[in-house]
Amino acid sequence: MSSDVLERVYQIIKSEPHAAQSLLLFALIKTLDVQKGGHMYLLSKLKDMTAENRQLAYGLMEMMVNEQTTSLDWQAKLQLIESSIRSNS
Repeated sequence: MSSDVLERVYQIIKSEPHAAQSLLLFALIKTLDVQKGGHMYLLSKLKDMTAENRQLAYGLMEMMVNEQTTSLDWQAKLQLIESSIRSNS
């Protein structure tokens, strides 16, 4: 499931990298990636997500709880996501 969550998030961001939903998911991913940062994410932002994206957010949080945010899969997908976010398309 965890790689499925990452893949689904990546596909959302890749398809519309500058859309509000993509940026909300990206902010959560970057927050979860900072291990010593206390994972500071304003939970009220979950209200701004669609119901489907909220489920993905919960999946991402489960990955953090299960210490999967340091995996090679997470890091590789994060690089792809960051590249999509930085794109001008």
